Amino acid sequence: MTMWGGRFSGKLDPAAWRLNASLGFDQRLAQQDLRGSVAWARGLLQVGLLSQEECDQICQGLEAVAAEFERSAFEFQESDEDIHTAVERRLGELIGPLAGKLHTGRSRNDQVATDLRLWLLENLPPVEMAINELQAALLERAESDLETLMPGYTHLQRAQPLLLGHWWLSHFWPLQRDRQRLSELAQRTAVLPLGAGALAGAPFPVDRMALAEALGFTEPSPNSLDAVSDRDFVAEFLFAAALTGVHASRLAEMVILFSSAEFGFFELSDAYATGSSLMPQKKNPDVFELARGKAGTLIGRLAGLLATLKGLPSAYDKDLQEDKLPLFEAYDTLVALLPVLAGAVRTLSVHPERMRAAIDPAMLATDLADYLVAKGVPFRQAHALAGQAVQAAAAQGLALDALPLEAYQQINPVFAGDVYNVFDPRHSVSRRNALGGTAPQAVRAQLEQARKLLS
Repeated sequence: MTMWGGRFSGKLDPAAWRLNASLGFDQRLAQQDLRGSVAWARGLLQVGLLSQEECDQICQGLEAVAAEFERSAFEFQESDEDIHTAVERRLGELIGPLAGKLHTGRSRNDQVATDLRLWLLENLPPVEMAINELQAALLERAESDLETLMPGYTHLQRAQPLLLGHWWLSHFWPLQRDRQRLSELAQRTAVLPLGAGALAGAPFPVDRMALAEALGFTEPSPNSLDAVSDRDFVAEFLFAAALTGVHASRLAEMVILFSSAEFGFFELSDAYATGSSLMPQKKNPDVFELARGKAGTLIGRLAGLLATLKGLPSAYDKDLQEDKLPLFEAYDTLVALLPVLAGAVRTLSVHPERMRAAIDPAMLATDLADYLVAKGVPFRQAHALAGQAVQAAAAQGLALDALPLEAYQQINPVFAGDVYNVFDPRHSVSRRNALGGTAPQAVRAQLEQARKLLS
C-alpha cells in the first residue's frame, strides 16, 4: 500500500522503490509519528472532521500500534515505504477504513518535519548528559591534579609553566559552550510544522497553537512553505555535534602526545588501551584516536547536509530524506564516545616528576622580563634584554638559571643577585593570579565556577 498510487497506472520499478524507501532508517521516528498522529486526530475532532467516537477509536488504535513498537512486536511489510506508511497501514488493519480519515489535511511533508523535530527535542538531553559526564571527569582531574606543575605549550613548543588542574579545565570550557549551544538549539527546534500541509497550509481551521502545546512545542511555524523545508535545526545539531567532536579530538590529541614515551606525562589505564597483534610492548591509545577520527566523520556529516540544502528550491524536496541518517549517526556517535572518553580520562595515571622535569629554566624567560619591568625597565626593552640572556646562556651551553651574574650584568646592570629567584616555576605559576589565570587560587575559583555550572 502506498499513500500516492491513485494517479498511477503502473508500478514503481523495484530498484527505484528500494532507492525511494526510507523505512530502513526513519522507523526510528515511530513513537514520534504516533504522538503526532494522536495530536492531529484530536485537532480534527475539534474542527468537526472526526466525531468523538471516531477520534477515540483512532487514538486507541494508535496506542495499540505504539505498544507493539514498545515491545518490539511491530511487523513491517515490504510494501511499507516509510514509517508513516507503516503506521497508517497497521492502523487500518486494527480499526479498518476509519484509519483513512487520519491523514485529512495532513501531508507527509509536515508530518516528517514534526516527527524529526520531536525526535531531536527528546534526544538533546542524552547528548547534554554525555557532555556533562566528560565535563565531570575533567573537573575531577582538575581537583586531584590542581597543584601538579606541568610545561605549557604554544606551537607545540615549551612556553610557560602551568598547573595541570588549569590545563584540564581548559578542556572543560569548550564543552560548556557545546552544552549551551544545544540548549539554545532546543528553543529553535520547538517550532511546530504540523498543520503546514504539503506547502500551502491546512485547508481546515485546525488550532495549531493547541497542537503545539499538546506536543510540547513553544509555537507553530509562521509560514507553511518554510515549515516543510526548514532543516536548520538538523544543520545546527550537526554543527554542534561536529564542534563537540572537535573539542573532544583536541583533548584526545594532547592525551595521545602526553602518554607517549617521548613525553611520559600520562599513562593510560589498561581498561581504555589496546595492544598490538605483533609488538608485545605496545599500549595504544585507541579510544583517544577514535575520538580524533570520529571528529572528522562528524564534520563530514555537517558538510554533506549543508551541500544537500544549499541548492534546494522552495518547499519540500526528496533530497531532504538525506537529513535523517547524519542526524542519527551524529547522535549515536556522541552518546557512545563521550562517556568512554570520560572513563579514560578518569582512570589515566599522571607522572608529576616527568612533567616537572620538562620545565626548562628557559620557560621562565617571560618572568625574567617581568623581573626587569619591576625594576622600572619598559617591557619592550625588558623583553629584548631577556632574549639576550637566553642567547648568551645558549651560546655557553648553560641553562638560563646557570648563567653567571656577571654575564647578566654585562647585558644590563639592573640585574642583581635576586635574579635567580625568578627561576622557581611554582613562584612563576603563583604570580598569575588574575581571574582565569593558572595560579592555585585562581584555579580554585575557576573550579568553583565550573562546579556551579555543572550542577
